[in-house]
Amino acid sequence: MRFLSRTLATVAAMALAAGATALLPDAALAGTGMPSDWQMNLQGPATEVSEYIHWFHNWLNVIIFIISIFVLGLLVYVAWRFNEKANPVPSKTTHHALLEVAWTVIPVLILVVIAIPSFRLLKLQLEIPQADLTVKVTGKQWYWSYEYPQDGGAFGFDSLMLDEKQRAEAISSNKIAAAEAPRLLAVDNEAVVPVGKIVRIQVTGADVIHKFTVPSFGIKIDAIPGRLNETWFKADREGIYYGQCSFICGQNHSYMPIAFRVVSAEKYAAWLADSKKKFANADDATNKVAAAGQ
Repeated sequence: MRFLSRTLATVAAMALAAGATALLPDAALAGTGMPSDWQMNLQGPATEVSEYIHWFHNWLNVIIFIISIFVLGLLVYVAWRFNEKANPVPSKTTHHALLEVAWTVIPVLILVVIAIPSFRLLKLQLEIPQADLTVKVTGKQWYWSYEYPQDGGAFGFDSLMLDEKQRAEAISSNKIAAAEAPRLLAVDNEAVVPVGKIVRIQVTGADVIHKFTVPSFGIKIDAIPGRLNETWFKADREGIYYGQCSFICGQNHSYMPIAFRVVSAEKYAAWLADSKKKFANADDATNKVAAAGQ
């Protein structure tokens, strides 16, 4: 009975936690663009896909909560009604047609309720709309390279994590705001995209398998050597959005963050012009986009 009591208490706690997480607003649980202190839920959404992921996540938590409470109730009832003291002569029943139909049909209906919105989410993620901008991302040990195959001159650059000394120097020189330079996430070169535009992301790997993940955009895709995967997002607000490699790719796997800065169309045009000049004559071959046709 003591083991049963502990089990029931654990199930009840898990069910209540799942239900509470589903009912609390996202703003009270997590920041947008980067992790926050005492975060319990997903990072705040900044795209349509991410918002749908949040809704689906919360909907699943409600279903889990209901099922857990139902199973908990059954366990309590069985422990109370059919223990040896209350039921000294057990029933010899071996079949019950109605119960057998119920425990087959009800789980199927639950799966259908889950499947319909999950198929819609998959369609939203996998069908890439007509893009306004394409960014190619290459995962390397252990940093990311970005290429902008824009009209009027392509360019590319590497994005490496700032160590503690570099981060402190960047903050002290006002190159980056302290609130936008979280430890282990701030980088030397951020990828910049315009707000409200559809951005197609082409992802590959140069050495081993990486995983390109930006939680607030709702994107997570493998970067596989020799293969070009695609995903997309359309950020609906300006700001800085961080992610990380989500695949254990080697010794410095935890030190290859992703940083996207979403800006207005005017600021993006200015950044684009400056970047074409800044990275056009880079000495590092990895900062150059291959010639047209390659």
